[in-house]
Amino acid sequence: MTTGASSSAAAASILIVDDAVANLELLSELLGGRGYEPRPAISGEAALMAAQADPPDLVLLDVDMPGMDGYEVCRRLKADATLKDIPVIFVSAIFTQAEDKVKALSLGAVDYVTKPFQAEEVYARVETHLRLRSLQVEMERHSRDLEDLVQEKVEEIVSAQTATIFALAKLAEYRDDDTGRHLERAAAYCRILAGEMSRAPQYAAVFTEQYLDNLSRAAPLHDIGKVAIPDAILLKPGKLTAEEFEQMKRHTTFGADTLRSVQAEYPGNAFLTMGIEIAESHHEKWDGSGYPHGLAGAAIPLAARIVAVADVYDAVRSRRSYKPARPHAAAKDIILEARGSHFDPAVVDAFAARADQFAAVRSKLESK
Repeated sequence: MTTGASSSAAAASILIVDDAVANLELLSELLGGRGYEPRPAISGEAALMAAQADPPDLVLLDVDMPGMDGYEVCRRLKADATLKDIPVIFVSAIFTQAEDKVKALSLGAVDYVTKPFQAEEVYARVETHLRLRSLQVEMERHSRDLEDLVQEKVEEIVSAQTATIFALAKLAEYRDDDTGRHLERAAAYCRILAGEMSRAPQYAAVFTEQYLDNLSRAAPLHDIGKVAIPDAILLKPGKLTAEEFEQMKRHTTFGADTLRSVQAEYPGNAFLTMGIEIAESHHEKWDGSGYPHGLAGAAIPLAARIVAVADVYDAVRSRRSYKPARPHAAAKDIILEARGSHFDPAVVDAFAARADQFAAVRSKLESK
């Protein structure tokens, strides 16, 4: 560009660093005449302070200066996360040897101008690198916008999938739960238990925010397999026969297999993986006497161990066709007594620490 200033030049701030006042004045006059905002700095130290206080759009940097030379200024600029992307053009009389030019570029400079310089060369290089930087910033912005859009669409898809699966779980719940709020309570109980367990060093790294979100969303899937259990068994008011109980136990594998069919379409989905673990293993017992596979101890997925406590607490507190509802104290005693037999001791300890919160959730989410 030989005449006038570009539309972007009017807003461009250029930090000019040189220990020679004459050079500062000359470059400031040249660039100011083109519509740029020249910001002279008489030393490397002054330049760094100015850049940190108000980052410029571009830096013109002398090399041979007393105290902190231009190379060190460039190193420090590139080491600063907020300044590292600002284009640096070296302006020096030393750029007559190839090794000097290589050193300048290796430090992160985008270009160099050899003194004595021609005004048009300075204009051309400044304009070129300001334009390149502007394009880089625009590309970064578009990239962020695209990432945000993709994330938004992913969240929409996940929300739709979750809502669909949750609706199926509600179908199972409505068949044998008079309150209609069991799934919400189960999710809240699990969040309470995981929050307490996360305070222990061995679990601190396990219960990430993503894990907690997946647990809250997957916990309501624990009884999704009950949609495949006949009403004559699911709603029977009396004790199940041994044959009927064997059919009832199959709700764990029915639910897990249903979720596996969904997972086949979305492999690697952590939410579905947890849902499968919970649906299949929430009736396993710490001592190995549970079903469907007789898993014991840590072989039972952690999420399923947590849901087991939440599910039993709410089941004891809820009225069913075959039993009345029992108070909080009774449910608490049942869980504490089953520590180390039915339930993971660590989960029971978390429950004991937060039992009052369980009672509060139950009270808040009672049927209306």
